[in-house]
Amino acid sequence: MSDNQLRLVWIYPDLLSTYGDQGNALVVERRARQRGLDVARLDVRSDQPIPTSGDIYLIGGGEDRPQRLAAERLRRDGHLHRAVENGAIVFSVCAGYQILGHEFINDLGQREPGLGLLDVVSVRGEGERCVGDVLGDIDPQLGLPPLTGFENHQGVTHLGPTARAFARTRIGKGNGTGDGTEGAYNGTVFGTYMHGPVLARNPQIADLLLKLALDVNALPPIDDHWYEALRDERIAAAQQPA
Repeated sequence: MSDNQLRLVWIYPDLLSTYGDQGNALVVERRARQRGLDVARLDVRSDQPIPTSGDIYLIGGGEDRPQRLAAERLRRDGHLHRAVENGAIVFSVCAGYQILGHEFINDLGQREPGLGLLDVVSVRGEGERCVGDVLGDIDPQLGLPPLTGFENHQGVTHLGPTARAFARTRIGKGNGTGDGTEGAYNGTVFGTYMHGPVLARNPQIADLLLKLALDVNALPPIDDHWYEALRDERIAAAQQPA
């Protein structure tokens, strides 16, 4: 952050906002403003260059063809790599999560190169689609409460040696590998399959992104009554017998 302004970048809303993940940008922006921060939010369409001066970059989910187009344009643009090298935080969901890895399977059934910002590889699962509420425990190193979200994907994402699992599932499929992992992160780059929007259901994750951007260990408290009510409702729903 510079000039006391938080620069929030929402990447490709025209391609990667199929499942309401743009709500994540709204949550980060609001929680920053509630703490008196000046926020400059930039929604960058796929025909525009990615700025390298952002503090937090958010990428959402999308269908298979828009995912391929987004990956192609992000590779050609190259600026997200530069932003990460400059210390930016990246939080990605579902299709965006796969794009940040080394490769994924595109809509043509071919292996599509990703950005290599996360040490993960995604393939297409052969079993049932992963759909439903998820409950899990976030990596204790991040100091966050249980994860709640909604998954809807056919992908199976394998973590490489430099990627840490973002969470371990109690309920749900997560990465789809059968080992209980959900999402991945490395340094300031995060990926998850969770929709919801995930930051509305897990506002503490949004606060983690803000703390990383501000380089602080704590943030001033704000009223979380609405968020906690939503969390309690969705956690209870996930625990109901099928």
